[in-house]
Amino acid sequence: MQRGFTLVLALAAAAAIAVAGIAAAAEKPTVIKVGNLILTFNGGFSPKALPKAKRVGITLNVSGKIETKDKTHPPALTEFILEADKNGAINSRGLPVCTSGKLQAQDTPHAVAACPTAIVGEGKTDIEVEFPESPPFIAHSKLVAFNGGVSGGKTTIFLHAYLSSPVSAAVVTTVKVSTIHKGRFGLKSIATVPKIAGGYGSAISFSLKLGRTFTYKGKKQNYLLLQCPDGKILAQGTAKFSDGVEASGGVVRTCTPKG
Repeated sequence: MQRGFTLVLALAAAAAIAVAGIAAAAEKPTVIKVGNLILTFNGGFSPKALPKAKRVGITLNVSGKIETKDKTHPPALTEFILEADKNGAINSRGLPVCTSGKLQAQDTPHAVAACPTAIVGEGKTDIEVEFPESPPFIAHSKLVAFNGGVSGGKTTIFLHAYLSSPVSAAVVTTVKVSTIHKGRFGLKSIATVPKIAGGYGSAISFSLKLGRTFTYKGKKQNYLLLQCPDGKILAQGTAKFSDGVEASGGVVRTCTPKG
């Protein structure tokens, strides 16, 4: 089945922030400032020239950064809610499915080996950890997105990251996607980010390339689909943090209609 276009891919702890990931590569990043927080997002999709009335396959690249004005350790992202343009879709029919249980407590190689055919995106993320009375350190990880299938009218995506040093922990973010009817918006995604390093870890950057082709019933399929009826794509979202701060923003990005 097809669902509205989930740009929230994004993202283990960081990928959930990809509200502005639909930006065209040539356009400026979106910057949101709330209190002491500074959130920066950018990305692009290809091809940019798209049919007016028919969804075709695309590849999405997203990136983002979370920092503070005073350079202190940022609060942890706990939830991200996104409403995205009705002109996109996820096409997961016939694509193998992974489960959360296969990804929990697994490092990246074992997670990939558990569900190799369900992978729909790859990238990387940096997570800053600050334990009490200790200087902060940054843990690096690959970021892998897995198709979680469709159940109860909701599409699931799992975003896996693994911190290997000096702490060892898998971080699996669950994204639930449902259809809405709200003017230009046709999709609502809710990403729930688990506590990282006992609550002392915070995502500070990410990048993710999402999209793939596969074969179903002898026909080539694309996981991400998009059309461009009027030269623009819209998204709006809210990021919630562990200190109670909420950061909201919207984006309008261009595409080139054809046909």
